[in-house]
Amino acid sequence: MRFEEYRRHDALGLAALVASKEVSAAELLETALARAETVNPSLNAIVTPMTEIARERAKQPLTGPFAGVPFLIKDLFQDYAGVPATHGCKALKNANYTPNRNSEIVNRWLNSGAVIFGRTHSAEFGSKAVTETDAWGITRNPWNLERTPGGSSGGSAAAVAAGIVPMAGANDGGGSIRIPAATTGLFGLKPGRGRTPWGPTYSEYMHGGAMTHVISRSVRDSAAMLDATHGPEQGSTCHLAPPDRPYLEEVARTPAKLRIGFTVKSPIGTEVHPEAIRAVREAAQLLESLGHTVEEAEPQFDGLRMAIDYATMWVSQCAASVDEVRRLTGCGRSGFENDMVITAALGRSVPGTKYVDSYRRMSVYGNSLAEFHRTYDLFLTPTLAHPPIRIGQLNWPLAKRIALNITAELGLSGLAFRFAERELIADLFWMPHTPLANVTGLPAMSVPLHWTEDGLPMGVQFIGPPSSEGLLFQVAGQLEQVKPWFDRVPPLA
Repeated sequence: MRFEEYRRHDALGLAALVASKEVSAAELLETALARAETVNPSLNAIVTPMTEIARERAKQPLTGPFAGVPFLIKDLFQDYAGVPATHGCKALKNANYTPNRNSEIVNRWLNSGAVIFGRTHSAEFGSKAVTETDAWGITRNPWNLERTPGGSSGGSAAAVAAGIVPMAGANDGGGSIRIPAATTGLFGLKPGRGRTPWGPTYSEYMHGGAMTHVISRSVRDSAAMLDATHGPEQGSTCHLAPPDRPYLEEVARTPAKLRIGFTVKSPIGTEVHPEAIRAVREAAQLLESLGHTVEEAEPQFDGLRMAIDYATMWVSQCAASVDEVRRLTGCGRSGFENDMVITAALGRSVPGTKYVDSYRRMSVYGNSLAEFHRTYDLFLTPTLAHPPIRIGQLNWPLAKRIALNITAELGLSGLAFRFAERELIADLFWMPHTPLANVTGLPAMSVPLHWTEDGLPMGVQFIGPPSSEGLLFQVAGQLEQVKPWFDRVPPLA
């Protein structure tokens, strides 16, 4: 199959061609591999090829909604037995760490019939909103190679946007599905707490705030893959009621008249770029033209306090990840990026009581959104407060590294602790809106409705109440029909 034809189809469309024997799984795989060979040197999206594994699988009889469709998995918590996994970390890469069993989400992707042929680049432990690591280098945005595709699922987003695959695995603990979807003109839904499996290594991650799903070009692919993967696994701590109907059916259902509240303000008081404001206001006007009631409104909570609580829990999680890798590999601090060493030191210095205080306040933010959702069906915000930023723009300057390192050594007490908070919160200037859905465990999505004057994609975010993935798919499907984006592709050869 020629690439031009391959790109005209989403994953379900390719699966239909395989089912009708118009093309074979092997032919699709070779097309995907050829596209990867052409563009991956420029993008650095795929870091671990699985070519021979995929070729053997493509020869087998496959079943499922995506039987025969090429697919990529993220190099973070998406283990494939016998294939090295680095989590974006030098220590794991140097140790050639190789899982001996699949993650449950990978099993479900395989059961869907997908042909997995590689692992995509991730920020180290998923810790940043960009995908630039010492282990693997820099992943670039197909829309502009000087810009980031975001993170931490930047490799998956770059691969999908560039046409290597129509859909790829991702996960989201602070926006890592929605951020890269927004920067690359793709659709990205983060399921609500407990909707997809996380094991078998963990029963949940970040108290269920981190979830796994996909980034895709079409809404229906995302819905059909959630149909194939949702539900508890052995050891799940959260058992949700199944959806009323398949998510794929929801995409074609016109939503009832909705009441939607929106904001263009940053919850932490930072600047919001005019393009981000324009994206939300234009989305609000579009929704109104579809018969929905849309008005400026936002949940009432202390956004800065929430950001501090989120940062407190995040640095603690980073510390645990670093310590786990040290036990596993025996490495020293040279096995990690300098920023990660500092972040982990900060995390180790967080008193247990402070961590518990931050965790307890998660219910405060959840209750605030629950109250908001009593009036409004959905909450609309910018996905990102600024257009895709330049490569290296989130790098910590030397002065900040030194100051945070000293702060960590002081044990985060008194003024030193407040300084560390301020510096960590400053890193959220680009993505102040996405962590709310992780903190509260609510489903949220980024929809690619806006492009800047210089041709860069910008998504808008919708946050729904608990178990509202079906409603989000309805709205996304409606928006996709009236303002389609599937045929907007980056100017990459």
